[in-house]
Amino acid sequence: MNKPDLCPACGGANDCTLADPRTVDRACWCFGVSIDPAVLEALPAELRDRACLCPRCAQVEAQLRAKPRPIA
Repeated sequence: MNKPDLCPACGGANDCTLADPRTVDRACWCFGVSIDPAVLEALPAELRDRACLCPRCAQVEAQLRAKPRPIA
């Protein structure tokens, strides 16, 4: 799988703003969290650096919930 909008671990939507031409000018959710390097290293080498993980597979859902959302 090599689709930039899909998580390489689970195949679900990764919510990456950079993968969507409509939101490419916005910072991605991953810019504001800390992803444990062990999570990335657990991916098979052929899936690394191909697409963003989703928040669940990146194990950062709690970090995202703790961050205040900007008012649009």
